[in-house]
Amino acid sequence: MKKYKSAIILFAVFEAIAVWLWLSTGSLFYLLNFSYIGCILGIGLALSAAGWKYAREFVQFGVGSYMLVFLGLICRENMQIEGFWYYLFSGVLGAGVLHYAIAKIFGPLLFGRGWCGYACWTAMILDLLPFKKPAGPRKRIGFIRYIMFALSLGIVILLICLGKANKTTMFYLFVAGNVVYYVVGILLALVLKDNRAFCKYICPITVFLKPMSYFSVLRVKCDENKCIQCGKCLEVCPMDVEVNKDARNRGNATECILCQKCKKACPVKALK
Repeated sequence: MKKYKSAIILFAVFEAIAVWLWLSTGSLFYLLNFSYIGCILGIGLALSAAGWKYAREFVQFGVGSYMLVFLGLICRENMQIEGFWYYLFSGVLGAGVLHYAIAKIFGPLLFGRGWCGYACWTAMILDLLPFKKPAGPRKRIGFIRYIMFALSLGIVILLICLGKANKTTMFYLFVAGNVVYYVVGILLALVLKDNRAFCKYICPITVFLKPMSYFSVLRVKCDENKCIQCGKCLEVCPMDVEVNKDARNRGNATECILCQKCKKACPVKALK
């Protein structure tokens, strides 16, 4: 039972959120929405603890496709960062605001950048590309994410000032934004031979994720007394995290997506 602790905790957290939002708003949608996400996450983490190789991918497609297709395309909710800005400035507690508050602003205090590894619909596609390991050292172009962050905010402010900000506009912006993200992400992966290049250098969401992730409760820990410094964990880490160190300020510490590839590669079980 101990090895399923993380799965049980995460499911309980999402179920508590689901019940709280349902009772406080009277909307059954919140109960079904967060129960579904919590259920998929809990099952996925349990399957991972049981040793199933594709447990993370199960969660990634289960949650990512639900949010992209059902919430985004069918329900026409802009789940990108522009949608967050729009609903926030409109004073509407919509799916976009709740999504960002739980998954990307306060949630990382519990599960760090687990969103990137288990729910992101952009990375869901990029992870299918063949470049599972970074081909070279990390590039010094991470500043682009801040430009994208400012640009997303500027676009929404401009639309509001022009009187063009409405749900229809936000929906088309959601579709266009996803197309751009996929095209840029795939091209960048092909050029740099790194599936996660978009996550490292372009994605504006990381501006929210990184600060809180530093204090994450759930994180990969290293028993440095067991570690033999073979470097196998470093070779497989898609985000270039210095996982053979246990300190929170280790190299690229806030980049960890909890994919657990390092744990599987460790020959002496120093990572957990």
